[in-house]
Amino acid sequence: MAPPRVSLKAFLSTAKSALSAPPAQRPNPLTFVVGNESADLDSLCSAVLLAYFRTHTPPHTLHIPLSNLPRADLALRPELAAILRPAGLKLDDLVTLSDLPKDGLRPENTRWLLVDHNAPTGGLVNDLLAGNTVIGCVDHHDDEGKVPHDTQGEPRIIEKSGSCMSLVVDHCKDAWEKLGADADKQCDAELARLALGPILIDTTNLTSKDKTTDWDEQAVAFAEAKLAGAEEDGYDRTGYFDEIKRLQEGIAGMTYRDLFRKDYKQWTDTDAAGARLTLGVSAIVQGFSYLLAETGDKAQLVAELEKWAREQRLDIAAVMTVSRPEGTFTRELLVWAFGERAVGVAKQFANENGERLGLETWAGGALDRVEDGEQGEWRMCWTQRRVENSRKQVAPLLREAMKGSSKL
Repeated sequence: MAPPRVSLKAFLSTAKSALSAPPAQRPNPLTFVVGNESADLDSLCSAVLLAYFRTHTPPHTLHIPLSNLPRADLALRPELAAILRPAGLKLDDLVTLSDLPKDGLRPENTRWLLVDHNAPTGGLVNDLLAGNTVIGCVDHHDDEGKVPHDTQGEPRIIEKSGSCMSLVVDHCKDAWEKLGADADKQCDAELARLALGPILIDTTNLTSKDKTTDWDEQAVAFAEAKLAGAEEDGYDRTGYFDEIKRLQEGIAGMTYRDLFRKDYKQWTDTDAAGARLTLGVSAIVQGFSYLLAETGDKAQLVAELEKWAREQRLDIAAVMTVSRPEGTFTRELLVWAFGERAVGVAKQFANENGERLGLETWAGGALDRVEDGEQGEWRMCWTQRRVENSRKQVAPLLREAMKGSSKL
């Protein structure tokens, strides 16, 4: 018999209880749904929604939505709190890396369903995912071939969309409709708000021609119909988007370290000669001019970025910013390479992709450091005129240069 439908709050409480139970009383294996290590709205919310509906779908295996970040980092995401609030949830209700059992949870006792990525990265790879079974994915990035096609009944969905959440909503439509027969319209409204937040943010309220796809438009229409069915009071699409965006861009008071880790992804690739290089890319929702005026001067920016790179053991550290000076959407890109091989990679990236990305020296070279490239360090900052290229496009270009670095 299927378990009764529960609220999101009750579902997350059950997931936490399963993790905190003594080893003999836990489900074995534990099934996790986890987003990528940037832990942005899309990853965090998609993991919760997909886990909820997979749990409510036969054979009703508990799927635990794992937020891929330490609990302390949730405080850096006030926009997430705004999305959770209508569901009666707080940030502390989420399951994070800090909630994983400390009593020897082993890879063989876990299964992993990936959202918003299709190749495991970050600390989880070393701790629990290495050599273990990834059982499926729902993702909108390029297929890296790491998820098997035999997924034991779990989804393997990799499609281009503005938001991964749009693919999650499409996959969960049938289950959602069946649960809707329970006539719990308040629960429908909670789930719909959770779904709408990241889609609206990722597609700029469905206005971005470069990002918005049919998947996104259909998912928004489906979720908003659930809100209408619940007679949701006060929902306004533009107002909801504006509130989340305001909170997302409100980074005043954050340190440089906070900003570097708030939306961060990391990859390690091996070139043809077997050399390993590690790349880390931080995305920040304000431009360098704002950061230098409000967060810290050039000396602080450079010192904190170098410290972050050393802490993460990076060969290449990159920072991508977005800003809207006088209403014009602008991107900027800074790349800092450490070590002779990494310097060669960074130069190759710039030479091969400068025109494609529309790279132009930022502020007359104010943040550049090119004079000592021969000694194994090189830093360049550009205005990126081809603004349709986000981290989703730029990071693979850097990684391709890394993989080909043996030719340098």
